[in-house]
Amino acid sequence: MYRASAHRYENMQYNRCGSSGLKLPAVSLGLWHNFGDTGDYENMKQMCFTAFDHGITHFDLANNYGPEPGSAERNMGRILKEELRAYRDELLISTKAGYTMWPGPYGDWGSRKYLLASLDQSLQRLQLDYVDIFYHHRMDPETPLEESMGALATAVRSGKALYAGLSNYTGPALEKATAILTDLRVPFVINQNRYNILDRTIEKNGLKAAAKKLGKGLIIFSPLRQGLLTDRYLHGIPADSRVRTDGRFLHESDITGERLAQIRALNEIAQSRGQTLAEMALSWLLHDDAVTSVLIGASRPAQILDNIKAIGNTAFSEEELREIDRISLTM
Repeated sequence: MYRASAHRYENMQYNRCGSSGLKLPAVSLGLWHNFGDTGDYENMKQMCFTAFDHGITHFDLANNYGPEPGSAERNMGRILKEELRAYRDELLISTKAGYTMWPGPYGDWGSRKYLLASLDQSLQRLQLDYVDIFYHHRMDPETPLEESMGALATAVRSGKALYAGLSNYTGPALEKATAILTDLRVPFVINQNRYNILDRTIEKNGLKAAAKKLGKGLIIFSPLRQGLLTDRYLHGIPADSRVRTDGRFLHESDITGERLAQIRALNEIAQSRGQTLAEMALSWLLHDDAVTSVLIGASRPAQILDNIKAIGNTAFSEEELREIDRISLTM
């Protein structure tokens, strides 16, 4: 039976989630990859143990994480039941609904029927009475925003979620959703969006500025741009890379000669800082006071330990920031 380290909180930084009372670890563990049915269960356990032993209290899921969809929640539910149940009040477990989960008209997007049914299914797979954060996973252009936000309100009032979150929203949509949730007195505290040195979408669509203005937290997924912001591609495309073995989210066509030159230039800055490229990419996010936490993925425990190192060096000179922008914004 797992026993948590007595020193698990000593070296982790915890950031307040916007203006709420909730704090998140600067680094959170995302279960998007490597926790589905194709993963090794013993390795999943060891990654969770390593994360928690080093102060990562937040584990992020969604209904469709796998493969197959739902399997990441099932595997995490087993770990929670068999190993981590004694620590439930020290853990933040989040999940989402908004992407395709089951066939037919009721298993996708943002209807009240889908969101609340999906939350019930997630709780069954996770073997939990509640999740700490329940997100609407993406904007729905056809369902009234009032309906989707009303479903989040019901989730919280029912006790099945403590807080509400939004994922993949734009700045204007966030402002409208916040107004609705404020009127409904829902503790909406956090946004989850893609952001990294090479992807500045939330700077362009107003999400980052709106979240800061409204006092909402911001947790970042894909901080390493699906592995591009690591040493994996400095010398081309490895045979065992995600591009070659998966290909769903990062494509060979994404890795052009110009992109490789960009990555190598960023790596030179990282080396001058005494960091790996991955560490610098995470540190670059964490130096921003708008960012509450970064979601890392991992395939083995050692990667988690490597990523946590970023917390120790989040100061950047103005010259470094200008050079990172010059390199990264040229494509």
